[in-house]
Amino acid sequence: MISINILSPKPFQHDVCNCRKSRPPILQIAFKYTMIVHHGDTSDDASNSGSRSKFSVQRRLRVRTIQYNTTANIWDLYDFVDPDVVLTILVHQVILASLSDVVEARLWLHDWLAIFIAQYNKAYKNVRPADSGVSDIDVDFSNCSQLQPLAQLVFAFLVSPLLQVQDEHIHPDYQTYLQCLFSALEPASLRQAICPTLSSYSSLDTEAEVHQSLSRSVFTSERPIFLLDAYTDLLVYYLPTASPSIPFPPPRDCLLRSTVDRLKQERTLTPRLAFIHGARDDTTTFEKYLIEDRALDGTLLVGSIGFRSFLEEVRSRVAEFGI
Repeated sequence: MISINILSPKPFQHDVCNCRKSRPPILQIAFKYTMIVHHGDTSDDASNSGSRSKFSVQRRLRVRTIQYNTTANIWDLYDFVDPDVVLTILVHQVILASLSDVVEARLWLHDWLAIFIAQYNKAYKNVRPADSGVSDIDVDFSNCSQLQPLAQLVFAFLVSPLLQVQDEHIHPDYQTYLQCLFSALEPASLRQAICPTLSSYSSLDTEAEVHQSLSRSVFTSERPIFLLDAYTDLLVYYLPTASPSIPFPPPRDCLLRSTVDRLKQERTLTPRLAFIHGARDDTTTFEKYLIEDRALDGTLLVGSIGFRSFLEEVRSRVAEFGI
């Protein structure tokens, strides 16, 4: 992750309208590094090859030049936002801040979301009349599908073990491990690790739905089997009401098991696989990933009031800005 500080806004202010088309912005990054290079056996005389070094240390400089297109309005920018990349930038900044003070890092992330939602509401002219209520503030990004995952991603990061304060059940070494893991993952994998994917199955060979919500509210008798992908963990969960005729654990010749095997093969880090039956196993491992059922301090709540309460808190915070 590279942080770029803009020391002066003047280059962006000069003749903006004309320069947008004639001289689009260009970003140039130089990477300086050292590597060990293997030369192979280049000796004409095989007997002399043993006396020669087949490796050498080289210093290299790679220059990457990227030209960007610009937009005339904020709406186009919102439409092309990559939420995974935004999350990655936030995670790197918060990890750096948390090394000094976890509480301040949490507050900064909470405020960032409130300020971003305030700016979004201004951009879409969702300005409330003087007699309107706080409920008129759009915290769900209903006008922009690209932004809609952001609130859930921020909430998922806030309730993650990495940002929990004085939790006796979370070992400091585990938080250090998460810092290293989150710092190394590319955006799509990082999102998976922070905000898992929950898929339901109506049978072992029929995937029913990929759920946007991570809550008990998605549990129905028509979809008794769930696959949760949390990057480092793959959990297959059977509802307590699942029919006894459904084999447990799932056999290897079914679609569900094939999906699990494929996900394991695609990972650079082999995930832990667990099969959990709600009628006879401890479900704590599975329930901890139902992030929308948790409060900001990580405690488990009833229903999805945790995430919804968080959004209402953000809405009130935005209202303080006069939106």
